[in-house]
Parts: sequence; C-alpha cells; structure tokens
Amino acid sequence: MQIREGPARRPAPAAAGALRSPMSAMMLAMFATMASFYVAGRLWQDAQNRVYLIKELDRRTGQGQSVISVDDTLKVVACRQQGKRLASLEMELAAAKHEGFVGKYSPETNGTHSRKKPLIVIGIMSSFGRKNYRDAVRKSWLPTGSMLKKLEEEKGIVVRFIVGRSANRGDTFDREIDDENRSTKDFLILDDHIESDEELPKKTKSFFANAAETFDAAFYAKVNDDIYINVDTLSAMLETHWDKPRVYIGCMKSGEVFSDSTHKWYEPEWWKFGDGKSYFRHASGEMFVISRAVAQFISINRSVLRTYAHDDVSVGSWMIGLAVKHVNEAKLCCSSWPSGLSA
Repeated sequence: MQIREGPARRPAPAAAGALRSPMSAMMLAMFATMASFYVAGRLWQDAQNRVYLIKELDRRTGQGQSVISVDDTLKVVACRQQGKRLASLEMELAAAKHEGFVGKYSPETNGTHSRKKPLIVIGIMSSFGRKNYRDAVRKSWLPTGSMLKKLEEEKGIVVRFIVGRSANRGDTFDREIDDENRSTKDFLILDDHIESDEELPKKTKSFFANAAETFDAAFYAKVNDDIYINVDTLSAMLETHWDKPRVYIGCMKSGEVFSDSTHKWYEPEWWKFGDGKSYFRHASGEMFVISRAVAQFISINRSVLRTYAHDDVSVGSWMIGLAVKHVNEAKLCCSSWPSGLSA
C-alpha cells in the first residue's frame, strides 16, 4: 500500500524573516557607512571652502584675521539706517524752512511749567581785581536782581561775568568772587580754568564749552568787560540769523602777525602763519557771537583745539576748517558803537 506524500509545507513567516535578516542588516550597514562617508565628505569640503575664503580674504586685505564680525556688520547697518533717517530729517527741515517755518524765540512748555529757551548767552570776560568794571556794567546796561531774571525770562538774554579760579584754590581772590556772586548771582565761574591774563584764549574756549553744556541757547557771545551793549539792538540783529545753523558773527578783520617778542601783540607761533605774516580773517576780540552748533563743537573738541596768543585768533582758527558762515556784522565794529551796540 502506497502512502502519498502531501505538498511540501512552506516555512512560517517568522522563519522566513529569520532567513532574510542577515542580508537586511548587511544592506543597512552598507547604507549607513556610505551615508557617513557622504556627510563627512561634505563637512570636510565646507571646512576647506571656509579656509580658502578666509585665506583669500586675508590675502586681499593684508590682515591676519577676519576684517569684520557679525556684530560689527550689524553696527554698520544700523549706522547706515540712522544716516538715511538723518538725511531724511534734514531734507524735511530744509523744506519746512523753505515754506517759511523758521525757528523763532518763543516759550517752550515742559510739563506743567512754561519756560523759554534762551536766545543768547553773553559771557562778559572779567577777572580778579576788576570789580569796578563789573559795577560799571551793572550800572549801565546790565540789570540786577529781579530785573536780571526778567531779562532772561522775557527776552531770553542770559548774561554772566566769566571768571576762572585762583592758582591757590580757595584764597582771597576766590572768596571775593564767591561773595560777590552770592550777592549778585550774575557769574559763571569756570572751575576748570586757572585765571591768568596769558590764558585768555583757553578761558574763552572753556566759557563756550561750559555755556553750551549749561544753557540750551541759540547763540553764545563773548564780550569784554569794558563794552556797552544795547540788548534790543543785539536781539534784532540775531533774529536775522536764525536760518543759519552754523554761524560766526563779528567785526571781521585781518592783520599783521608780530614775531618781535617785545611787541604788545607778539605771536609766539608766528611762523605757522606763512611768510606773509598775516592772520586769516577772524572776528575782532571785543565781541563776537557763535551759534549753538559751533559752541557744541567747541565743547566736544575742547581738548584738541589749539589756542594761540590771542583769543580772537584762536577762535578764528577753529572756524577755518568748519562749514561755518562768517558774518561781517558792522554793528559789532568799534566805528559803529556810538549808534549801534556800544556807546
């Protein structure tokens, strides 16, 4: 009797998977290895590219390090944006002025208090031992007490006597000035300046710097203590210069540079003014006026501004290299004083 054999049985799925697993693992391992080589190759290539770019940049710039960082780049972009914004504002301001919107002296409101931005700060150059001159000014054109305050509030004219400190700080000279100031309240004492006749140019520079930091005025004037001022005429004259952001007003002159050390107007650095020995055009030292932008420039750069033997020449030398409008104002010349600003 024959026994028929049935059809051969197929292996179970689990058994088939077990037979294929070595092959699959091998394929996955090969694929992972190739992927690792590919990623490593790309990273190495990127690194080589960066090295090449850095070397090429160093070769072209001659520097051994990156010329600009991300932070520096952001700063440059920010500065450019601010520059564009400033240029836009300047154009808007110019257009406004063209339409007639020119600044005028007027009250400004600060919170609940009304205040006036000063039209001008007048610094009267004085020194120790010149109280008689100061009293003469107070009796002639400079009001005192409440009237001085009224001049500031109603006309925007701030007037101060300018005095430095004694070389022997706190001595009799300093105490006399402090006592006088407590009584009159019309001084601007320069604590950073040692009072000396030879240091008048530095004193004038210190005055403009301190005045610009203390008072937010439109103009600043330097005046000698033997000059008479008609404040109404001065105000009217300044009103014609509101549209000039950088202005230098005075009785413009030029003259000989004296190299003789015995001469009253001797200039120790005469050789800097050329073979012709003639000063450049500058405002006479009795009185001259500068606008706020110019005073701020002096304040910012006081440590590097060169002074010469005379304050008018020193200030004139600072104006030479600036985009400043020189105004030759006849009212500030000696010949016009009897009917102009001084009498």
